Amino acid sequence: MDHNIYLLATDPSNPCRDVIHSRDTRLKVRVFCLDEERFSPDDNELQLYGYANNKLFAFETIEVMPEDAIDLVDAIKWYANYIRYPAMEILPEDPRPGQHVAMKA
Repeated sequence: MDHNIYLLATDPSNPCRDVIHSRDTRLKVRVFCLDEERFSPDDNELQLYGYANNKLFAFETIEVMPEDAIDLVDAIKWYANYIRYPAMEILPEDPRPGQHVAMKA
């Protein structure tokens, strides 16, 4: 079974703003620390959320391609291991009160 290799770009001026890059696909995922910064989801991107060490993270794709979207959960699991919290709970919606917006039919 093939496994993607992930790389991490960090922002020296903002330790909470990492970008996960897949070496083998075009997937890029921006990481937000929701306890420390504002986050407005982009309707054109995919978002998942995760709890680790009592912190809430948002993970948002960057110019996602449909064929790369299937790697999003693997990228988040890799990041969870990177931050030494492999038991991160990955959530499909923002769990903060008042943050979930119902999809229009």
